Amino acid sequence: MTSAALPTPDASEAVSSISRVVGALFSPKTTFESIVRRPTWVVPLLLLALLSIGVTALFSQRVGWRTFMEREIATNASAQRRMEQVPADQKEQVLNQQAKFAGVIGYVAAVLGPVVGAVIVAAVLLAAFNLLSGAKTNFVTALAIVSYSWVPLLISGLLGIVILFVKDPSTIDIKNLVASNPGALLSDDSPKWLVTLLTSLDIFAFWVMALQALGFSATNPKKISFAKAFGTIFTVWLLYVLVRVGAAAIFS
Repeated sequence: MTSAALPTPDASEAVSSISRVVGALFSPKTTFESIVRRPTWVVPLLLLALLSIGVTALFSQRVGWRTFMEREIATNASAQRRMEQVPADQKEQVLNQQAKFAGVIGYVAAVLGPVVGAVIVAAVLLAAFNLLSGAKTNFVTALAIVSYSWVPLLISGLLGIVILFVKDPSTIDIKNLVASNPGALLSDDSPKWLVTLLTSLDIFAFWVMALQALGFSATNPKKISFAKAFGTIFTVWLLYVLVRVGAAAIFS
């Protein structure tokens, strides 16, 4: 993420935000109570964007998007059928074009993904809590909660960098880099819907949901217990997973 994409916090706010990043990991209850009282969101998303760019750049160097596309085609029946329709003398050019496009998308996702994703998730959870629990939370607070709830993804990203350095490039799957879910145990020819389902059962995903539950329960402790907050977030997450699994079953 470039400095132009996100507002730059002043020095005191940056120091406070860094302490909140650490606090989200080691003293989450107190930290999210502080976030609800004075919402900030720039620093965690900036760190995630920078880390995402680093992972993407390292993947481009160590593995390459050509290898990524070859693996995608080999594990996707629809993609295989499309490639079979390409004339033999054009397949190499098409594959190179797809690899180049995948690289561009990878960097765009790294730069914009944290902010766009946080805005969407914050809007969805804000609607869920305000409609179902009468939380009366504002969007900035919801965005702050979501942004700091993603701090565990910094750990996932750092682990991903280590894996990119030490693992055989031919065995690296950028879509499941850290392998922190049972989807990593499946073979490449497993049904896409099953891969999507098991990949969703990720340790970091549940860690993030637990932090989000702490944050939203702190917005109105009398109305929203941690269990109620987690149940709301889990329901939204489950609907999202079901949609992804259904799409994978239909289009793969």
